[in-house]
Amino acid sequence: MDRLKVGIIFGGRSEEHPISVKSAQEVARILDVEKYEPVYIGITRSGAWKLCDGPDAHWENGGGRPAVLSPDSSVHGVLVLERGRYETIRLDVVLPVLHGRLGEDGAIQGLLEFSGVPYVGCDVQSSALCMDKSLAYVVARSAGVATPNFWTVPATGHIDPAGFPYPVFVKPARSGSSFGVSKVSRGEELSAAVEAARQYDSKVLVEEAVVGSEVGCAILGDDTDLVAGEVDQIGLSHGFFRIHQETTPESGSENSTITVPAAISAESRRLVQETAKVVYRALGCRGLARVDMFLTDDGSVVLNEVNTLPGMTSYSRYPRMMAAAGLPLAEVIDRIVSSTLTGKDDAR
Repeated sequence: MDRLKVGIIFGGRSEEHPISVKSAQEVARILDVEKYEPVYIGITRSGAWKLCDGPDAHWENGGGRPAVLSPDSSVHGVLVLERGRYETIRLDVVLPVLHGRLGEDGAIQGLLEFSGVPYVGCDVQSSALCMDKSLAYVVARSAGVATPNFWTVPATGHIDPAGFPYPVFVKPARSGSSFGVSKVSRGEELSAAVEAARQYDSKVLVEEAVVGSEVGCAILGDDTDLVAGEVDQIGLSHGFFRIHQETTPESGSENSTITVPAAISAESRRLVQETAKVVYRALGCRGLARVDMFLTDDGSVVLNEVNTLPGMTSYSRYPRMMAAAGLPLAEVIDRIVSSTLTGKDDAR
């Protein structure tokens, strides 16, 4: 039986580039090469595309051949420059192991739609919707899910520090991994926090702080056929969760610990999982996503954010939650690839 040729796109131009590379390294480690023939396509920080042997330590600076995903759906894959001519590599499916801007916001998904190559994960519309926290909140509220009170600050908008109930969190509306996020306790800190967030996005969100425990739920599947992973829980000694900005995140965080399964009641666990499914469906997610929430002292659940291409590193939350539910990452990949290709066939 021929192996499926899987394009694994990683790297990218966002601030989450290093996380993407580590996710790709973990995928490469566990990928079943008897089932799949991986085609590794790395995107450098400057935006150059390279066909490489894998996401090793030297892929970005040690060669590789220039490559581009063809928008011509008759090509159905990548064009690789070889001795002044382009070689075509046909792909069966693409696994975009990209996080943040240009990876989770619908940009790469739009290019893949043009290419005609099936791809794992949320589509253009769902990716864009989930990436913009303010829009995701509006949709979640319409589905009956609680969200923080929030205000949006456009690129040229004036902000009055007297208009907010402190403490608040100031964050880029369309970014991830806590880059550009600040906790603001006094009005005089607000302006600097907004400027810090604007380093990552012109649209800024100001959120009223939610008092509660941070929990998350990994979701796998499509439509009504959803699998919820174990719920995890983040314990903080101070500050807020930002493990991907640690110097050596593989060794843990200086201010947080993650418990899987979460130390919560069975009733709260069910509520978190069901709320995650409601959010997932309302936002049109498919394939996989991680839904981050708050569990308040009165037992209610409040949405925090949705990650449509969650981290796959050795220390990432999504694979840990799925593994705790009996689904190791290799099986997760099998399922999302299979459902992507089945969905393509059904559409025909």
